[in-house]
Amino acid sequence: MQYITSIERMGIAEGMAKGRVEGGSRLLGRQLERRFGALPQWATEKLSSASEQALEAWGEAILTAPTLEAVFYKTKLT
Repeated sequence: MQYITSIERMGIAEGMAKGRVEGGSRLLGRQLERRFGALPQWATEKLSSASEQALEAWGEAILTAPTLEAVFYKTKLT
């Protein structure tokens, strides 16, 4: 078994976190398109720059939000 330094471990953890955010952003984007139709530029920009916390909140909001705008702007991020 190869030894992994703490710096390498931190890099792996950062890479995994980045992958979760990118994957979550893609999935939420597809769900939003299915529910509300083609996404405007502002929505895709918000998705591409979102934090993991924001993606989770929006992922829950999509279940009850009446409009695309409500998903992004009426969601409380704690």
